[in-house]
Amino acid sequence: MNTPSAALTTAAAASHGFLSPTGVEIAFLLVGLVTFGAALVTVTTRQLVHAALWLVVTLGGLAVEYLLLTAEFIAWVQVLIYVGSVVVLLLFGLMLTKAPIGRSPDADSGNRWAALTVAVAAAAALVWVVVDAFRTTWVDLGGAASGSTKVTGASLFQNWVLPFEALSVLLLAALVGAIVLSRKAKADAAATPANAPATPDTRSEKEGVR
Repeated sequence: MNTPSAALTTAAAASHGFLSPTGVEIAFLLVGLVTFGAALVTVTTRQLVHAALWLVVTLGGLAVEYLLLTAEFIAWVQVLIYVGSVVVLLLFGLMLTKAPIGRSPDADSGNRWAALTVAVAAAAALVWVVVDAFRTTWVDLGGAASGSTKVTGASLFQNWVLPFEALSVLLLAALVGAIVLSRKAKADAAATPANAPATPDTRSEKEGVR
């Protein structure tokens, strides 16, 4: 026996197809193109700070995509955690490690073709898995929000607690590592002038002071 929600979903799916997209679907496609372009600039630019800022655009575009899919809770989590925390943590890491602000030739490893091959293979596998898993799923974008806070929060904190905790430990380890590297660089810079031999100019200045 079909439930009313299943009947509504079937009716919505039969009302239009790919050749007659709605306004929400067109907006979803346009935002997806902008997000994809920002992601490409993020991984291709040689300026680390610009890469972090383009990452903000990418993650913000994903949040808009979640809103268009009526997953409001996931959209705001995307903004609060990823845009508001992960990117800020990345910028702090750049500052603590004294990364160059301008163009950095070290940001390009020279393995672009290998990285492109891995990226295309990973994207193809991800698209295949998602399409195969949700082939018969239809989301009524004009109906009520399906990603409610109660249902999504219960699923996250019951089934996905361990991955979230592992991610928090990973981010904490990255921040501690950045602080250790920064303090070690400062210690090396402070120890070098003290152990360096005195130059003739330095000796003359010391004699003048005496």
